[in-house]
Amino acid sequence: MATNSRIEWTEATWNPVVGCTKVSPGCKHCYAEVMARRLQAMGTPGYEHGFKKVVLRNEKLIEPLLRKKPTIYFVNSMSDLFHPKVPSAFVESVFETMQEANWHTYQILTKRADRMADFLRDKQVADHIWVGTSVENKKHGVPRINHLRRIEAKTRFLSAEPLLEDLGPLDLDGISWVIVGGESGHGARPMRPSWARSVQQQCCAAGVSFFFKQWGAHGEDGVRRSKKENGRELDGRSWSQMPSTL
Repeated sequence: MATNSRIEWTEATWNPVVGCTKVSPGCKHCYAEVMARRLQAMGTPGYEHGFKKVVLRNEKLIEPLLRKKPTIYFVNSMSDLFHPKVPSAFVESVFETMQEANWHTYQILTKRADRMADFLRDKQVADHIWVGTSVENKKHGVPRINHLRRIEAKTRFLSAEPLLEDLGPLDLDGISWVIVGGESGHGARPMRPSWARSVQQQCCAAGVSFFFKQWGAHGEDGVRRSKKENGRELDGRSWSQMPSTL
């Protein structure tokens, strides 16, 4: 069944695909890779190859249909639905499940926004399906926003986690929601307050919902502490806004 999530901006995870490959600096310390290795060591079904091999899990396709309580699902927290090794026919099967189990809300986040836009070309995405892309830096992340905007969807969102640099001016036209967070775990790179503050201020000016997820391994002062000690406040305030379309 679905796995209840500790991720602050969702309620449960649904993983019909496991495994991925790295495409940009945001992938360097991938939390899913670490978790997959841990699950592999525990002998958890579906993680026999850890994170090294993209595995399609047909048995997971029916999970949302079995859960009758309306739930916000993060789709493929342990992979990327639009990885090139995921056949379009399987992606179609995932969308068919989301269409059928339409009492849930689905959050699809990808670093392959170009493929997602091509796949959804000439398609109207149902309102209960949100489409998002990762924006960790200017070079790799920001260009993904234009691909995301090509998709006909009510809710488009950005995940700037880990936020690795000042993103500069952002075109937030057509964007409903932005998540910002610092990096956690071994080797985590610090996030400067000014980078997060710039995104928050641009969201406020554009009327876009803003969610500050975490500082990560380094706090607002740049000192490395536990994630719990660093907290979730930006400039003394918690930001947990969700899209108005929810």
